[in-house]
Amino acid sequence: MQKKIVLTGGPSTGKTTIIEELMARDFMCMTEISREVTLNARKKGIEQLFLTKPLLFSELLLEGRINQFIEAEKINSDIIFFDRGIPDVHAYMNYISIDYPKTYVQKSNLYKYDYIFLMPPWEDIYITDNERYENFEQALAIHNHLERTYKKLNYNVIEVPFGTVSERADFILQNIK
Repeated sequence: MQKKIVLTGGPSTGKTTIIEELMARDFMCMTEISREVTLNARKKGIEQLFLTKPLLFSELLLEGRINQFIEAEKINSDIIFFDRGIPDVHAYMNYISIDYPKTYVQKSNLYKYDYIFLMPPWEDIYITDNERYENFEQALAIHNHLERTYKKLNYNVIEVPFGTVSERADFILQNIK
């Protein structure tokens, strides 16, 4: 049976770097789609879709992450890693205190993952860029919302310790055996 594994955490915690490391080790990975949604909105003249139309942004993310989950089931691979999971969508909505449809939580309960690895905020590697506007204090708050959201959905959340990219990837792989 296929194992679906989420790497989650606030911005700039190393998720994408670890996903890239796992891909380099020939693991199947579903990449983060929020940058894609943000860049598509920019092409339509909306600079920060998450800030200007958070519900629309979240709807697009939810749809994209559900599509990734469904696509993963068609892939012949025992293990698939996801750069963020479906529950991240309502965790972020909780973070910005915006109401969202009950279907968000229903979808999170419908599409279940096997492992959740939470990347803690790490000030030494924290950077901002054009798609990542949060400061470090906001990243800490996001981390707390993510952890709470996954635990409320009855997931065992495994925190990934700081270390080199290789050490962090090894930690994850050792914990899914």
